[in-house]
Amino acid sequence: MNPFDYRAGYGSQRLPLFARNVVATSHPLAAQAGLRMLAAGGNAVDAAVAAAAVMTIVEPCSNGLGSDAFCILWDGQALHGLNASGRAPQAWTPEYFHRKYGRDTIAPPARGWDSVTVPGAVASWLALSERFGKLPFGDLLAPAIEVAERGYAVPVVVGQKWAAAAQVEALVAQPGFAEAFLPQGRAPRVGELFKLPGAARALRAIAATRGAAFYGGEIAEALARQARAQGGALTAHDFAAYRPEWVTPIAKAYRGQVLHEIPPNGQGLAALLAAGILAHFDVAALPVDGVASQHLQIEAMKLAFADVYRYVAEPGSMEVSAEQLLADDYLAERARLIDPKRAQDFGAGNPVKGGTIYLTAADETGMMVSFIQSNYMGFGSGVVLPDWGLSLQNRGHAFSLDARSPNVVAPGKRPFHTIIPAFLSDADGAPRMSFGVMGANMQPQGHLQTLVRMVDYGQDPQAACDAPRWRYNAGLEINVEAGMDPATVQGLAALGHRMEVIQDSYQDFGAGQFIWRLGDPAVEGYVAASDPRRDGQAVGW
Repeated sequence: MNPFDYRAGYGSQRLPLFARNVVATSHPLAAQAGLRMLAAGGNAVDAAVAAAAVMTIVEPCSNGLGSDAFCILWDGQALHGLNASGRAPQAWTPEYFHRKYGRDTIAPPARGWDSVTVPGAVASWLALSERFGKLPFGDLLAPAIEVAERGYAVPVVVGQKWAAAAQVEALVAQPGFAEAFLPQGRAPRVGELFKLPGAARALRAIAATRGAAFYGGEIAEALARQARAQGGALTAHDFAAYRPEWVTPIAKAYRGQVLHEIPPNGQGLAALLAAGILAHFDVAALPVDGVASQHLQIEAMKLAFADVYRYVAEPGSMEVSAEQLLADDYLAERARLIDPKRAQDFGAGNPVKGGTIYLTAADETGMMVSFIQSNYMGFGSGVVLPDWGLSLQNRGHAFSLDARSPNVVAPGKRPFHTIIPAFLSDADGAPRMSFGVMGANMQPQGHLQTLVRMVDYGQDPQAACDAPRWRYNAGLEINVEAGMDPATVQGLAALGHRMEVIQDSYQDFGAGQFIWRLGDPAVEGYVAASDPRRDGQAVGW
């Protein structure tokens, strides 16, 4: 199936990649590591794990060995989901934080040990490798070890984000952070060599013990010792008890295709809600970059976020289910709230009747992997073990301390999560595309905008990737990329949207990777794209 018009293009003028075996990431060294696994006889899972491990080294301002992760994969016969988000330490309760930070505190802190849940990325690599991989697990980490030891030249976008992080006092003040990530007392400059020997040591231990060193051995013990010394609550028992969870993706039909996302505790539901609402409008009849089309997409996304921020948490804590929120009659009711002539600030509905790096890989056997991992808020908590090159996420900051919230903190609970891989299938269940977009609440918005461009307008993945994006923040506030047509920006403002044109595309509009299956993967193969907003690359043969 090749439904695209390859003549449509935007600012980057990149061309899509055609191949039978593909890896697309936001850093060329990671893409090459994945391709190396495929050339060695591995499959798409082996490629994805190898690429993910390299990404912890080459983009430490977005992810690390202390990240969380999610995955959706097609194994050639069925779709599988993996939730490797971290769980709260057993000591965490609202009272724990109120005693330490005061009764008026509404959430755990953004930095330090009290923002860290048990990281799940390493566990995700192991789970994927054990269930679906072909190569020995140690082989998958070899490229990352090599890069960590020999170093790499810091690329442009990573260097910019690194320099910005170095100005965040609360981050830099965390013990171990400057020692590991500010050599010579500053962020490394663009093109400067950076090495992370501690991470090479950690990766060797993880490879040698198949993860036992991280979740029950010397790395876990080192983390627990530092937490105890610095007033944190994480213990070696918290690490030893951690397991990722295999889950069934949730889905919603859109224009004859089916969009799949990981179920809560993540925000993937937002993309499904928005798509389900937008399906009630004839978007394809409107100009692709015009005011009317963009307005409908923005309003659908706003409605989706209103429900997600009100209801989504750990499934066992939610007042309503994902199925109730995705019900056709409820989405039709929400769609009727959209006024094509004016912007609105929506509240949550009542469905009850009575961060981050993303990568994707696919191989000629038909296996397709959609994978994402993140520290959250750049370098995350700022907590670093320099001897192990290990930085920890700060996903605990996403918990609420309000006992009335479904997202209230509790021992062993997972917080509301922003990182979401995505997958698209045909109506009959045949795999079509593995894809994702990075960047906090930009992720479901990027899923929706690129999906509409490909499915409604027939733009190829690279054109959909390159096209200027908008980002909804709150209320009526909308950011747009500088490349958006000024007439469209003015038209949206005339409808009541509070528009702000942003020059820094990476910080506000994310980046993504896309692999679309053209037919028999051993014959026609795939068409792939990687976002110009980062130093990304799609490679294959």
